[in-house]
Amino acid sequence: MLCALIYVLDGGPVMIRHTRIGRGGTRFSCLKFRTMVVNGDEVLRQYLLSNPAGLDEWTKTRKLTSDPRITSLGRTLRKTSLDELPQLFNILSGDMSFVGPRPIVEEEISRYGQAFEDYSRARPGLTGYWQVSGRNDTGYDERVELDRHYVTNWSFTRDIGILFQTIPAVIKARGVY
Repeated sequence: MLCALIYVLDGGPVMIRHTRIGRGGTRFSCLKFRTMVVNGDEVLRQYLLSNPAGLDEWTKTRKLTSDPRITSLGRTLRKTSLDELPQLFNILSGDMSFVGPRPIVEEEISRYGQAFEDYSRARPGLTGYWQVSGRNDTGYDERVELDRHYVTNWSFTRDIGILFQTIPAVIKARGVY
């Protein structure tokens, strides 16, 4: 149903593969439903060239509060986290886990500094400590610290707690742009 809706409303590919960094620093293709326009890289480049405040926000967080690349359906998919459903295939293939730090891109490794060693000890998760702790309402340094704290204090019972906290976090959509 979602695939048909994305295709009819936005055309182009329904899912995307994006290279992310996983356990041990290995690269894998992270799957998501497409929530951005097809020419998103060009739209972002033009936006950042003409918007100094947007460039500053992107430089600090690698996120944009008002991202011009996101489609109207994409906003809804992101708000409900439905865009991440294809990551269940990443879990089945062993690249991801249900709970863990969010998968990062290559450019983010340097932002993790020494915490990258901790980050790379775990499989990235479909949900995690950052998602239930405010998501985009937290600064990037706080996100790194949440990921580091999760990995260094891992427990099965904490993972169960995070899974249960994910449901109200998704419903409230706190920290979602």
